[in-house]
Amino acid sequence: MQHTISVIVADRAGVLTRVSGLFSRRGYNIESLAVGETDLPGISRITLVVNGDERVIEQVGKQLYKLIDVIKVLDLTEEEYVERELILIKVRVDKTTRTEIIQIANIFRARIVDMAPDSFIIESTGSSSKIKALEQALVPYRITEIVRTGRIALGRGKGGYLL
Repeated sequence: MQHTISVIVADRAGVLTRVSGLFSRRGYNIESLAVGETDLPGISRITLVVNGDERVIEQVGKQLYKLIDVIKVLDLTEEEYVERELILIKVRVDKTTRTEIIQIANIFRARIVDMAPDSFIIESTGSSSKIKALEQALVPYRITEIVRTGRIALGRGKGGYLL
């Protein structure tokens, strides 16, 4: 089962290495990884997407709490949460495909953020399934480059990292 884990950490050098190293030492693959500052100075959030059963995730959570800079670990999979991902896709265009690609972008509520004579860069945010669907819709038009942020997520409601 896929789990979305949010790890609140002190923003110090080497924290990401220690957190990701914990997963690699145990042979768990990280499907997605995103790191960013929070609203509190000196505090960052690491969002990981990993596969594993409940027992494995519980054990990883216990191991994470043993790391000095880890403040809180949340398995968001167990609660309601909002997730988003960002993708930039560069796709080839010509006079015959330009209108079709614009229509596809509009259907997915994506934005064309750069136009060159022979390519568009399209930006989209949304769930992983929406991002994958947009990517699949553009495959016939010759995608030349893609970059994705990985999943970020927040639990819904009152919960937070200061509880």
